[in-house]
Amino acid sequence: MTTTQNLLVELFVEELPPKALQKLGDAFATVLGDQLKAQGLATAASVVTPFASPRRLAAHVTGVADKAADKAVQQKLMPVAVGLDASGNASPALLKKLQALGADVSDPAAAVAALKRAQDGKAEALFYDSVVPGATLQDGLQKALQEAIAKLPIPKVMSYQLETDCELPGWTSVNFVRPAHGLVALHGSTVVPVKALGLSAGHSTQGHRFEAAVSPVVLADADSYAATLRKDGAVIASFAERKAEIARQLAAAAAQVGNGARPIEDEALLDEVTALVERPNVVTCSFETEFLDVPQECLILTMKANQKYFPLLDAAGKLTHKFLVVSNISPEDTSFVTGGNERVVRPRLADAKFFFDQDRKKTLASRVEGLGKVVYHNKLGTQGERVERVRSIAKAIATQLGDAALVADADKAAQLAKTDLVTDMVGEFPELQGIMGGYYALNDGLGETVAHAIEDHYKPRFAGDTLPRNTAGVVVALADKLETLVGMFGIGNLPTGDRDPFALRRHALGVVRMLVEKDLPLQLNGLLASAVPAFGDKITDASAPLADFIYDRLAGSLREQGYRAQEVDAVMALRPQRLALVEKQLAAVRAFAALPESPALAAANKRVGNILKKAEVEGPVDAHVNPELLQEKAEQDLYAALQRFVPEANAQFDVGDYTASLQTLAVLRAPVDAFFDDVMVNAEQLDVRMNRLGLLKMLHNAMNRVADLSRLAV
Repeated sequence: MTTTQNLLVELFVEELPPKALQKLGDAFATVLGDQLKAQGLATAASVVTPFASPRRLAAHVTGVADKAADKAVQQKLMPVAVGLDASGNASPALLKKLQALGADVSDPAAAVAALKRAQDGKAEALFYDSVVPGATLQDGLQKALQEAIAKLPIPKVMSYQLETDCELPGWTSVNFVRPAHGLVALHGSTVVPVKALGLSAGHSTQGHRFEAAVSPVVLADADSYAATLRKDGAVIASFAERKAEIARQLAAAAAQVGNGARPIEDEALLDEVTALVERPNVVTCSFETEFLDVPQECLILTMKANQKYFPLLDAAGKLTHKFLVVSNISPEDTSFVTGGNERVVRPRLADAKFFFDQDRKKTLASRVEGLGKVVYHNKLGTQGERVERVRSIAKAIATQLGDAALVADADKAAQLAKTDLVTDMVGEFPELQGIMGGYYALNDGLGETVAHAIEDHYKPRFAGDTLPRNTAGVVVALADKLETLVGMFGIGNLPTGDRDPFALRRHALGVVRMLVEKDLPLQLNGLLASAVPAFGDKITDASAPLADFIYDRLAGSLREQGYRAQEVDAVMALRPQRLALVEKQLAAVRAFAALPESPALAAANKRVGNILKKAEVEGPVDAHVNPELLQEKAEQDLYAALQRFVPEANAQFDVGDYTASLQTLAVLRAPVDAFFDDVMVNAEQLDVRMNRLGLLKMLHNAMNRVADLSRLAV
C-alpha cells in the first residue's frame, strides 16, 4: 500500500558563496521537486519550499509517495510484415525483441496472440503492452538528488577528498561548490537511505556555529525542520524569512536612532547579508563626525562594499555618523560587537578621507596630461586621445543645441570628464568615477554647470537611471556614448550573444533615452556622421550598421513599453531621424489602425509598394502625373482626391499632428479601391503606364510619411 507523506532533504556544507546562495537554494529545491514529480512520486499539487542558509541547502516537498504508481506502457515493436511470416508465426527478430523486453517467449504462439495490431501510417504494426513498476522513493529520490546537485548553478566548483567508506584505506575525490558534511532525507519521520557526495542520509544536522542549544540537531520529521532548527539550532533556515527579519530589525534600529533616520536601500546588499548570517542581530554603531566632510558617496561605498554595513541617512537623505551592522551572534552585552565594528570601519573611512584630501591638492586640469599614459584600447589609443575625440563630438552637438556658452561649458566638461580616473579615490573605488570628478570640479571653482556635467556624463548608467541634469551634461554624455559606439563599431568590436564588454547595448539605449526624453532636435544620421571624423584613420565608417543597432534597441524598448510589434515595425521601417517624435508617430499609427478604413488601405499600400518595387527594377518612377493622360474615371477620381486631401495631410504632418494627417488620408479608401477594381496599371501604352505608376508613387509617398502602413496589413 502506498504511503504519502511530506519529504525533507538537506545538504549541510561549509559556508556557501553569499552572492550565489539564493540562486543555489532555489535551484536545488526546484530541480529536486521537478524530478520527483516527473517520476510520479510527487504530484502537480505538491508544494516545494526552498531553504538556504550560509551552511545548508534544503527543500521541503509536500505529498510525496513512498512508491510511484505502476504505469501501463504500449510499445511499438515492428511492422507486421517484419514480425510475422506468411503463416502468422513469430519471426526470429520479433522473438528477440520480445525477449529483450522481458516477455515470456516459451510459447511463441501465445506471445504473438498477446500482441496488438494497429495501423501505423501506411503499414500495420505490432504493439506490446506491459506494465512498468513505479519507482520506489529510495531510487527516485536518489536520482532526483543527483540531478539537483548536478544542475546547481555553481559559480566555481571545489575539489576535495573524502576517506573511502570501505575496508581498504584510501581517499576519493568529490567535486562540489563547498565541502559537504551532512545529508538529511526524511519521509515523514522515516530516513530515506540515499547517498550523495560521499555522505549517507540521516536525521540530524548542525545548528549555529556558536549559539546552537544542542549539537547535533535531531529532526523528528520532515515538517518540524524549520521550527527545530530555529529552536535547537538557532538558525532561521528560510532565506526569505531571514531577509524579512533583517529588514524588520534594520527599520526598528533606525527608528530608535530617531530624527527620521533610515537605512540605505540596497536590495543586493540585503541579499548578500542575508546569505552571510544564520540568525541575524542588528546593532547600531557610529564613527567620528569629522569623516562626514568626505563626500558621502565615498563613505557609503566603503561601508557597503568592504564591510557589508548599512549606513544610516537622515530625513533629507544625508549620511549620518551612525551605521547598522547585521551580526551573526546575539550576546547579552553587544558592546564588544559594536566596538569591534567601529574599530574596523575607522581605518577604511580614514583612507577615504586621506584620498579625498590628497586628490584636492591637484586640479583636474593638471591631470589631463596623465590621461595620455592610460591605455583605452590598443586600436583606439589612450584615454587622452579619447578625450580629444569626445571634445570634438561634444562641440559639434553643442553647436546645434545652443550658443557659445553651451559650447564652452560642454568643451570644458568633456576635457575634464575622465581626469578623475587618475585620482587616488577612483583608483581605490572605480565605482565613483564621474561622481568624484564632480566634487573635484567644484573644489577647483569650475561652477555647478561644468561640475554637474562631469558627474553626469556617464548617465544613464543602468535601466531606470536618471539623465544628466543640464544641457552641457546631456551633450557630454551623448558625445561620450557616441565615441564608444562609433569607435567600437568602426574597429569591428561588436557585442555577440551575452558578451558585451564595452556595454554597447547600454550606451545605445542611453543615446535613445536622451534624444527622446530630452526632446532633442537632432538627426540620428547626422549625429553619427559628426562623430566619425574625430577618429581620423583609426576606424572605418560603420554608421549604417550602428544606426541599425540603435534602431533595434529603440524598437525593443518600445515593445517593452506595450506597443504592438506591427506598430513599431511600421514606424521603424522609415528609419525616423528625430527619435523624439517616434512616440507621436506610434500614437498616430495606433489611431489609424483603429479606423474602419485601415485594413483596406494597409493592404492597398502593400500592393502599391509591390507594384512600384517591380516597376523600379527598370528605373526610378517619378511621382508626377499628367492629368491629360488619365483615361479611366477611377484614376481621375483618385488623382482628384489626392489633389484635394494630400496638401491638407501634409500641412498637418508639417506641424507635427501625425494623427490628424493619417486620418485625413483615410478618406482615400474609396477612390483607391475603385482604382484597383477598374484600372489596369500596366497599360500597353508606355506613357499611360508611366502616368499610372506616377499616380501610385504620389499615393505611396503621401500615405507613408508617418509610417510604412503596409506593415499593418495582415
